Amino acid sequence: MKKTIFMATLSVAGALMVVGTAHAQAAGSTAKVDIVTTDTGQVAAGWSVHKSILGKVLYNDTGEKIGKIEDVIIAPDRKISFLIVRAGGFIGIGRHDVAIPFSQIMEKGDKLTLPGATKETIKAMEQFDYASGNTKYDQFITKADLDLAKAKELAADLQKKSISATGDAKLKLDQKITILQQDMKLAEDKLAEMKNAGVKRWKEFESAVNKAIAKMKQSLDDAGK
Repeated sequence: MKKTIFMATLSVAGALMVVGTAHAQAAGSTAKVDIVTTDTGQVAAGWSVHKSILGKVLYNDTGEKIGKIEDVIIAPDRKISFLIVRAGGFIGIGRHDVAIPFSQIMEKGDKLTLPGATKETIKAMEQFDYASGNTKYDQFITKADLDLAKAKELAADLQKKSISATGDAKLKLDQKITILQQDMKLAEDKLAEMKNAGVKRWKEFESAVNKAIAKMKQSLDDAGK
């Protein structure tokens, strides 16, 4: 009988099963922390990630080797979401790690299998990179912060010019400064929303931040004319 790899959560998250609760005090804090205990028999009945999953070869349903399981990704809800499979050497190319949803992995006899998979489908999958999400996020935030810093610097210069300006020239300059400040505030707010959302959700805010930054840059160009 086939079992899904979900059974592995019994040993990964087994310590989270509520059988009894003890209270401990966190170091340097007066707050109480709930520590959950469990029946070791329940843990033993599950799969050990170290012994039964990590390092195991992954096959397709025809018995062809397509990769080796290198890591287990735990979602925020503490359930296993993905297995990281190193497939490069098995599919004839250089390093090529891919993330496979755990729900697609099956146990067939004594083998872990990915039904329907072929070397071609694995090659076509996007390579998994631990650092890619964080790196792109950090780069985006850094660039946006620099754009805002530059805008604030130029806005300060315009305000100095406004002090010495007179008549219509001062009126027009003050109008441009007001528009620029409004657009800067919008860009700051949108960027703050992205930062609050964090690395996992930043892409949801990317378009809005880009539009706000572009609008701010246009205001800077207009103010400089």
